[in-house]
Amino acid sequence: MGVAIGGSAGALDSVHDILGEIPPTVAAVFLLVIHISPTVESLLTTVVGAYTDMAVVEALDKLPLATRTVFVAPPDYHMLVERDSTISLSRDPAEHFSRPAIDPLFETAAIAFGRRGIGVLLSGSNADGAAGLAAMRAAGCKTVVQDPDSATSPEMPRAALEMFKPDLVASPKAIGRWLASTLGGRR
Repeated sequence: MGVAIGGSAGALDSVHDILGEIPPTVAAVFLLVIHISPTVESLLTTVVGAYTDMAVVEALDKLPLATRTVFVAPPDYHMLVERDSTISLSRDPAEHFSRPAIDPLFETAAIAFGRRGIGVLLSGSNADGAAGLAAMRAAGCKTVVQDPDSATSPEMPRAALEMFKPDLVASPKAIGRWLASTLGGRR
């Protein structure tokens, strides 16, 4: 299974709560896009690594996907998933004023994972991720949206909820428990 997670303002706290519920034995690939500045060195792998016992790595072009690993999008690159189970990095134009953006990850995850994919959209202050999550839904993936009432910046989750009804709308901890159960693991 592949789990694509995207967020912006306030999403790191949500990622902490979600990954804290996922046992390291879960045989899934996690791909994470958080809007970050393109001009500063990213500390996301270090920060996210403190949230989980799984391996956390910054994505590299053509890097093969591996289970029990969280792949983090690097600054100033869109992270894409290829059908051959590798990561592709792109310098295509910013989307929703962001590179990395969430929509490119979700749109490619829809194609690469199909019914074996899960998309999770978290806190953020624009509409990035809503269209990509809808594409994941259309491809048969399960879709999850953070409850806007639990989000620091509720605009991103609300944009998705205005487009379609996901499989789950919940707080980050509840999302983590749902993922652990869906992926076959228990804390």
